[in-house]
Amino acid sequence: MAKRRKVGNLLALAVLSAVVQRPMHPYEMASILRARGKDHDMRVKWGSLYTVVRNLERHGFVEAAESTRQGGRPERTIYRITDAGREEMRDWARELISTPEPEWSSFRAGLSVMGGLPPEEVADLLRHRLDLMEAEIAAQRDSLAREGRDVPRLFLIEDEYEVSVRQAEATWVRSLLAELAAGSFPGQAGWRAFHETGLMPPELADLAERGGSTGIDDA
Repeated sequence: MAKRRKVGNLLALAVLSAVVQRPMHPYEMASILRARGKDHDMRVKWGSLYTVVRNLERHGFVEAAESTRQGGRPERTIYRITDAGREEMRDWARELISTPEPEWSSFRAGLSVMGGLPPEEVADLLRHRLDLMEAEIAAQRDSLAREGRDVPRLFLIEDEYEVSVRQAEATWVRSLLAELAAGSFPGQAGWRAFHETGLMPPELADLAERGGSTGIDDA
């Protein structure tokens, strides 16, 4: 189970990963994190950056190193990481790498209600998704190949992981499409009949009433 963090926003982890290198102002943090593509690695709301930095300071994970002012601009505070912040970053990274957590995705949500569409339409939608995924995977591979000539793998590993996850998902979608095309998907005939007649087959109706329980939640 994930630990309850004093500052639980993943943007806080990204900030700590930036200031562990050297002290910097929040504007500089944002520039560096954008350049690293952190908004592709995690959900980032850039408007909350200053709030996240203040919360990190309040809990002792970063501290003001100095303040600067240029002309008539507002004073800028430069922050550095503390020992507590360094340990928080390491502990958080250990947890994220070592402990699987359920992540709800829009695709999973769509799959959970796909029975509301006829099988043929689901197959068309999956083919469209697969075409988009294959183009995305090809683009990601090309990008990795280009960047890999100049950037150490250590700094590209999350992109490599993303490509592998996309490849695994694409393989699964192809398998599902093959079942739908062959008519071997369990209950497919009844599923189609429901959309043609409006009458749900008894075996599907019974499962729908029971929620298709596996017994996992009832143990």
